[in-house]
Amino acid sequence: MVKIVRLEPISQNTEVQTNANLLSALLSEDLHVLKECGGRGLCATCHVYIKQGMESLSTMARREQRTLEVITTAQANSRLACQSRVLGEGVVVEVPSGMYIDALEDVEALIGRRTEQALLHPITGDVVVEPGKLITRSVLSELKDIRFQVGEYLSRTRQA
Repeated sequence: MVKIVRLEPISQNTEVQTNANLLSALLSEDLHVLKECGGRGLCATCHVYIKQGMESLSTMARREQRTLEVITTAQANSRLACQSRVLGEGVVVEVPSGMYIDALEDVEALIGRRTEQALLHPITGDVVVEPGKLITRSVLSELKDIRFQVGEYLSRTRQA
């Protein structure tokens, strides 16, 4: 059976199969959502806010709770899209503003330009580069260090 999920701030409705996760709804709309851990609830790159309909989602497992505890932008209505299964109607999802750092090649092409939106740390959700900041080679070097740290973190969590 199909459920309708509302995506904000893009004001778009999308269909998702009952018991499918929110990540599938986001990806079906071609939204750029990372899934660094492969949808295992370890990396928080699919972090979203549930504006309405929390009761229409699956209950939060301990792994998801632990992952959300390390995200500085997490709120009471935070969920990981990969872990949130749609069980009923009335779900409204807000995708956090900003862009998670995943493709450094894309950022490298922006050297000498100013960011239009915040660049976010892929694990914590912290703003790494503020909107309007000039992207320089030193900023790119910092971003590469973050990507290395993320790789190390994911390697450790996959072994656990």
